[in-house]
Amino acid sequence: MQEHKIGVIGAGLWGRNIVRNFYNLGYLHTVCDIYEENLYNISNEYKNINVTKDYRDILENSEIKGVVVVTPSHTHYKIVKELLEHGKNVYVEKPISTVAAEAQSLMNLAYEKNLVLMVGHLLLYHPVVNRLKMLIEDNILGDIKYIQSDRLNINYFKNDRSVMWDLAPHDVSMISYIIDKKPQKVISAVGVSSSGNDILDITHITLEFEGGIIGHISDSWIHPQKRVNLLVRGTKATAVFDDTLMENKLQIFDNTTSKNNQIITFDYIEIEPLKLECQHFVTCMENKSKARSDGENGYEVVKVLEDAEKLMLGETKMKQLDNIDYVLSRSKRK
Repeated sequence: MQEHKIGVIGAGLWGRNIVRNFYNLGYLHTVCDIYEENLYNISNEYKNINVTKDYRDILENSEIKGVVVVTPSHTHYKIVKELLEHGKNVYVEKPISTVAAEAQSLMNLAYEKNLVLMVGHLLLYHPVVNRLKMLIEDNILGDIKYIQSDRLNINYFKNDRSVMWDLAPHDVSMISYIIDKKPQKVISAVGVSSSGNDILDITHITLEFEGGIIGHISDSWIHPQKRVNLLVRGTKATAVFDDTLMENKLQIFDNTTSKNNQIITFDYIEIEPLKLECQHFVTCMENKSKARSDGENGYEVVKVLEDAEKLMLGETKMKQLDNIDYVLSRSKRK
């Protein structure tokens, strides 16, 4: 067992991937979940790992230096705040919160206590995304003018209050990261509920980033054919990253030919992004260094998505949703 021991709160579908990676890295100490079945499965698969239904067992254990929070987004603020107050380094799944003021307060608290606060913006650790970032920095594409990110899939569970909060944090953080520009404003934002209820399962957002770069983001929970596609248009060339492909995920198209048939395929390292993200958290704890997807990065993403949601729903509906989140978070405490 490594020196910097890790606790994981939440062992659901995605939480189990987190558990697997920290176990394989040799840092996993305790897993917490409210469901007996999840804990039973963890105990059977991972030997010599503690399990508990009470996250305070992690909170009060001095051996555990870092905690990963993989719970529904409306619970993030309360749990992360309590962990930071108890001196724990925290890696929280995206979004850090659905309220910008809460995200900012967590960012400030981590800074005051000199603790690592890292948000699970997974694509910042994707080898292809980092290869693309290098190409942009080397001016292979020329001046970036437009970026489009499509993240479309089927989701029958719909745990977040809209598809935007589930998927768009990936898109916003990835675009901002590869061009090294912050989002400046929301140009337009629309959302649709295909079921006619309060949960938007299709959203479209257009953002302006520093330097006047335009980004368009489309997310869907109802698309029967999975699509995970990023297009980056520059003055010289256009890059396309298709994460559904088994190989040749990154291709560059030359803009100077009318036939548009000159394609360059770039190599990249084949490593699971989540493994790299988990290792990064441990490295940041060991070195007391700033995470690539730190609290400030989490706050910037939440701020722009909060602005987008206001455009989609209006202030009155936003207040109703905040009240729903408040009631849900209180019910979790009991």
